[in-house]
Amino acid sequence: MAQQTYYAVQPFENAPRGRSKVLQPIVVSTSGEALRKAERLAQERGGAIAFSRSGDMEFGDFDEPVILGRFGDVPRDFE
Repeated sequence: MAQQTYYAVQPFENAPRGRSKVLQPIVVSTSGEALRKAERLAQERGGAIAFSRSGDMEFGDFDEPVILGRFGDVPRDFE
């Protein structure tokens, strides 16, 4: 099994009545890029989480996500 790490951003969009809409995750190349993109998306949309996951891409067997940073309004389910 070849361990690989990928980095991603989970953006959220502010919605009426204090709810957040979960948007499509975005895969990026590095942890630094994930943090920068998450911070920018939080300013534009309302909130974002930068995270990484390690595992076997071929078989989809991954460890729990590692949160790199949280920005803006993030729903409780994602804290």
